[in-house]
Amino acid sequence: MCRRRRTDGVGSVRYRMPWIPQQPVLNHAGPDTGLTVELAAVVTGARRRALRDGDRQIDTAHLLHSLIESDPEVRAAFEGGSQLARVLGYLVQRSIGYGLRWQGSVEDSGALPVVSRNDLAVRDFGVEGWSPSAAAAMSGALGRAAERGDVRAGGLDLLAALAVDRECRAVEVLSRAGVDADELAARVADVRDRGVPEARG
Repeated sequence: MCRRRRTDGVGSVRYRMPWIPQQPVLNHAGPDTGLTVELAAVVTGARRRALRDGDRQIDTAHLLHSLIESDPEVRAAFEGGSQLARVLGYLVQRSIGYGLRWQGSVEDSGALPVVSRNDLAVRDFGVEGWSPSAAAAMSGALGRAAERGDVRAGGLDLLAALAVDRECRAVEVLSRAGVDADELAARVADVRDRGVPEARG
């Protein structure tokens, strides 16, 4: 777009306004409600990763990547550093290899949100900027928290919700990295019971 700028007695000079590409519109309200501060940060990280990758939607692989990077309880649910390294290795390569077929497609595994009698778990996550599978996982995380009487969902809730959706991209990444989703879901409960081990110096 060009605009005219007047100069002193010389007439007018044309200059060009820099073109700024339109960014995909990602949701900033809905799924952030009812989350712990830590999980809200995970969502923010997933949103930022989706924007950086040029994806129009946050998908379950974005959520898994952000969970592993941000949440020590989630990392404790895996079988050591080597397993985590394999998972992260696949996640950072989503723009090449197997991840190429994800580009331009909508992630929809057909998963249904977990609905609890507790009204806190009944949320509409069908918002712009979220894949149906990612929306179902977030709703499932809220449902798990509500069932045990918590008003906010945490990282382990989301990890467990991702693990039970066998058709989502997050579980595809886990499978390629040699992680059994059923075993991972079982370890989530163990980590919640015993907490994260203190780091040894």
